[in-house]
Formats: sequence, structure tokens, C-alpha cells
Amino acid sequence: MKIRPFDLERYFAKYEFSVKHVMSASDCETMTVAELMAMAGDEEMETWSDLRLHYTEPKGHPDLLKAISKTYQGISPENLITVVPEEGIFLAMNALLEPGDNVVALSPLYQSLLEIPRSIGCSISDWPIVLDGDSWRLDMDLLESLIRPDTKLLAINFPHNPTGFHPTEREFRKILEIAAKNGIWVFSDEMYRGLEPSPGTRLPSAAEVYPKAISLSGLSKSYGLPGLRMGWLACTDSDMMKEISGLRDYTTICGSAPSEALSILALKCGDKLIGRCQDIVEKNTAVASEFFERHQDLFGWIPPMAGSIAFPELRENTPADELFTDVLDRKNLMILPGSVFGAQGNHFRIGLGREDFPECCRILEEYLDER
Repeated sequence: MKIRPFDLERYFAKYEFSVKHVMSASDCETMTVAELMAMAGDEEMETWSDLRLHYTEPKGHPDLLKAISKTYQGISPENLITVVPEEGIFLAMNALLEPGDNVVALSPLYQSLLEIPRSIGCSISDWPIVLDGDSWRLDMDLLESLIRPDTKLLAINFPHNPTGFHPTEREFRKILEIAAKNGIWVFSDEMYRGLEPSPGTRLPSAAEVYPKAISLSGLSKSYGLPGLRMGWLACTDSDMMKEISGLRDYTTICGSAPSEALSILALKCGDKLIGRCQDIVEKNTAVASEFFERHQDLFGWIPPMAGSIAFPELRENTPADELFTDVLDRKNLMILPGSVFGAQGNHFRIGLGREDFPECCRILEEYLDER
């Protein structure tokens, strides 16, 4: 297959592990294996100590699938398959799409949700999230107008990366109603689900409420465990799940036994892990609000509605790429320009899930004082 370079991942590959501070991380603060194991009971410790490093079941360990299913309403283990999160996008798109299909996609969007369909031979119609004053919004009428006879799939992501936008449940169900009326599939990236400011604002998973939805989730963002590389797809269409399972024979075949064992433990104490990440995001959002208030002449602050990231705007004429390259060179601080998402405007992404976020703000403020 021929596919364009992944701009965001190439940017991270170049800088993430060589700079001192990353202000644009999408995940939340991680923990050590020892810290995670300290939450284990006797049963989990026994499972870990007796673990054999053999091939695992293709769809995932039965206990893991059972634990994942408990995070949903009406999703059984049979409706799930474990994947490396990025792998889930690749498998679902290849199971769903054919050359000549049209994909309507939220914009901006994680690049693989666009480039994998393009590599298959699909056309992409952008459905932009629009900045309206100091908040983001969706145009439902535009969504309806974008759907064509050859549209096969709608790709969405809530809580949204990179803007932090989060629709109301009424808006979300309206999106699914539009998809149902037109008989199209929905791929719903839900990696940040769980990082809402209150349980009442959490949306149902698309797979729970729409039969032609495939939902992607995992432990990387809301649980703060990206190193486990554990994700999963949820879908109630048995034929689609068989298709995805068959394609996995050509990618990873099965998961990692140690990762599965640790993931079972993580899900058993999932409320604690998500709560820990929510607390960090809440504190850092307050820090960010104060920082951008002090520098409102230079930056436009758009508070995130949910998730661990935000997408402020650089108000001066200097391109964000240029400014933050200088910040990186002079202060060893990485800030992600919006251009890596193909986003319109002079935006940049910040991550609110890391413990060192206040220090990143201090360093950026120091840079601004020295300009």
C-alpha cells in the first residue's frame, strides 16, 4: 500500500524523546508497573506470577474481554476484539471500505482516520469543527449536505482530538440519526472517553446505540497507560467483527500476554485510574486558564469541554510552526503546531494530562519574557 507520511507521529518521533519537556502530550501521566501492581489483589498477583509467555487468544483473553464489556451497556465479549489502538483503525477501515467509497470525516482528525481510507482509494469529505467566538461547534446541516450516494462511512472522534470539543448527547444522537437515515457506517474514535468533567456529560458509546457503529477505545489516554498498547474495537454486527478478526491474522495475530494480564488488572481498578487522570486534567486546566489570561494579547484560549487536550490560537502573525520551533530550540520545550493536523488557522495543541504541565507553562512564560 502507498500512504503519506504520518505528520503528527513523525513530529513526535523527531522530538518527543530528545526534548526535556513535552507540552503537547495527548496521554495522561503514566505510572510504573510496580505502582499498577500495588493495586492488585491476591488473584491478580497469582495470575501474573504464573503467566506463561505463549501465544494468546486472537480476540483477546476471555477475562480481558469480560472486563472490557463491563465498561459498556449492552456490549458483550462477543462484540469485542482487542487490538493495538492504531491497528484497530487499520483493520476497521480495511474491513469496511472499498476503492471508490466516500468517507465523511470530522476535521481536523487523527491522520490515520483519513490516510488509510485514501490509501484504499476512497475520497474524503471534511466536516469541520468551527470556532465560534471562544468555543467550538458543529454544523449539522453541513453534515447532511456532505453525505452522497457513494458515502460509506462517517468518521468521528469525541472527546475530540485536538480541540477538546464535546457534543451534547442530543447532538451526538442527531449525528447517529443522520447516519442511520442514510444507511452509512460510523467509526467512532472514543480513546478519550472517560475524561469528561462530570459523569453526566459522558456520551454513550456509538456501538451501544447504533448497530452500524464501530467504536475504538483503549487504555492509552483516559487510564494513563499508553505503554500497555492495549485497545479494542466494539461492534454489535457479528459479520463485521468476523471480517475484522480475519484481517487481524495479517497484522499482530494476537496480543501480548504480559500486556493482557496488566490490562485486566487496570480495568478492575479502572475508576481509580480514570479518577487520577481526571484530577490532573482539572488542575492543569486551571493552570492553563490562568496562563492564557495573562497572555490574552498573544493567545486565544478555548477551554476544552472534555478530554486531556486543548487547541489554543496564536493571535500574532507569526506562524505557530515558526514560533514553537524557536521555543523548542531555545527552551527544549516541544509544543505541537496545528499544521501537523492539517488544521486551518494558527492553532497549537497542548496536553493537560501530565504532572509537569505547570513547569511547561513556566518555561514558555520565561521564553515570552525574553522575546
